Amino acid sequence: MNDIAFPADRSLDFTAIGRLCIDLNANEINRPMEETSTFTKYVGGSPANITIGMSRFDLKTAFIGKIANDQMGRFIRDYLEKNQIDTSNVVNDYTGAVTGLAFTEIKSPTDCSILMYRDNVADLLLTPSEVNEELIAKSKLLLISGTALAQSPSREAVFQALQYAKKHGTVIAFDLDYRPYTWKSQEETAVYYNLAAEKCDIILGTREEFDMMECFEQEHSDHSTASRWFNHSAQIVIIKHGKEGSIAYTKDGASHRAKSFPAKVIKTFGAGDSYAAGFLYGVMQGWTLEKSMEFGSASACIVISSHSCSDAMPRAEQVHDYIARCERGEIVV
Repeated sequence: MNDIAFPADRSLDFTAIGRLCIDLNANEINRPMEETSTFTKYVGGSPANITIGMSRFDLKTAFIGKIANDQMGRFIRDYLEKNQIDTSNVVNDYTGAVTGLAFTEIKSPTDCSILMYRDNVADLLLTPSEVNEELIAKSKLLLISGTALAQSPSREAVFQALQYAKKHGTVIAFDLDYRPYTWKSQEETAVYYNLAAEKCDIILGTREEFDMMECFEQEHSDHSTASRWFNHSAQIVIIKHGKEGSIAYTKDGASHRAKSFPAKVIKTFGAGDSYAAGFLYGVMQGWTLEKSMEFGSASACIVISSHSCSDAMPRAEQVHDYIARCERGEIVV
């Protein structure tokens, strides 16, 4: 079993803070964006996708963020509400800021890229005073993600949310979600990532993301990375190694690996968000880390086998069924 103790008697299971944007996924796959004419619109942003994933698992969820006061902002709010996500702390911006856009390019199942439009985006204008303390106080788990730390006032809003979570005993998860195009320098990124990570109970990221955070450190081994955070608040540190799988480290010094599953890959993005949702769901159910990691991996396989990210977030029974089919040898790549 995992050692994370979630507070009981809370009306919300999961709340996330951060980026709400639009994904425009290429319809003409296996070709460069220069030759792509049409795109399909989805709600996007890592914390939004993870929240949608948690809601699909029938958890009670909420979101803290800021959206543009326009058609795109209303599209996002409507989608969240249709997925039973509490939007009472999704704030409208009235400064003329816009919704961030992510155009995806799918040249091949393994060659995918994202073209981001992030100038004057509403999600980075969330202020500390707009963060609802009561919402965090009645949540079992708060998720933050790295992109929201990139600029003020969103950066301060996240730290205010962390302070509320600490005050009320809400468990904190940090999805590193490093997007270099939103930051001024690696040094700036590392400083704020480290300050935030010190307050978090669960930290999930790729080896490359942890390397970025450790740009002032000499040693970059998985074990040394995990050990650093156990000197602060961390109970679980997950370091992802792409196709090689993930390793979960716990405060008792143990490391945990889980098997991966085959997938008929259409695109690579969305894997991290669906993995995080599946893993955190498992941890909240009190499963072992291995079972939680397997559930996250299977959830990711379903999403990367689909055109969308948010729309493709599976229900729990779909993930259990996928695992069962893989074990019976019915899914072969």
